[in-house]
Amino acid sequence: MRSIEKSLDKFKEAGIRPIAISVDSPEESRKLAEQSGYTFTFLSDANAEVIRRYDLVHAGAGENGKDISRPAEFLIDSSGTVRWVNLTENYTVRARPEQILEASRSLK
Repeated sequence: MRSIEKSLDKFKEAGIRPIAISVDSPEESRKLAEQSGYTFTFLSDANAEVIRRYDLVHAGAGENGKDISRPAEFLIDSSGTVRWVNLTENYTVRARPEQILEASRSLK
């Protein structure tokens, strides 16, 4: 997520608005964003509703057996249509900003 924060100007130029969604409570998400210096939007999905809708549940993989999300990045257009997806099983493996920007360019 640090690389997303560092690339916010490039995302803005490309018309991309990064948003992070987590099963953490709103308070936990806000605290993480503040402590880490993130300025993009963090949303809470404490009941894992969005995570289930996008079939991203990693059942029991969180603290105390809590369901969490598999790592994923999406490009969603203004109509709500998913245009690009990057899924991994390893939470340390994420799409780099350059990959997201390239995927965005290829969709135009």
